[in-house]
Amino acid sequence: MVYQCNDLDDLKSQLAAAGDKLVVVDFFATWCGPCKMIAPKVEEMEAELKDSVVFLKVDVDEAEDAALEYNISAMPTFLFIKNSNKARALIYPKFLL
Repeated sequence: MVYQCNDLDDLKSQLAAAGDKLVVVDFFATWCGPCKMIAPKVEEMEAELKDSVVFLKVDVDEAEDAALEYNISAMPTFLFIKNSNKARALIYPKFLL
């Protein structure tokens, strides 16, 4: 099960706890249709890769501070983070839908 961060502090804590593992952060909204469509794929990937990749979710409406910190303006947005440094962002990744 993908862990859902409650706010920016929670996200930063989870990123620190991940150490040198790759972290995939799914920024979503409960009202977002594409977010709902992609959610099962994210859960599937988390189950397959949980030993080497940390998956996190952030509801942009509940954790606005985290969305602002990472300049999230479209959902879903996936951030790939390693050692607390943003490596890449995928915004509305149609290939996963």
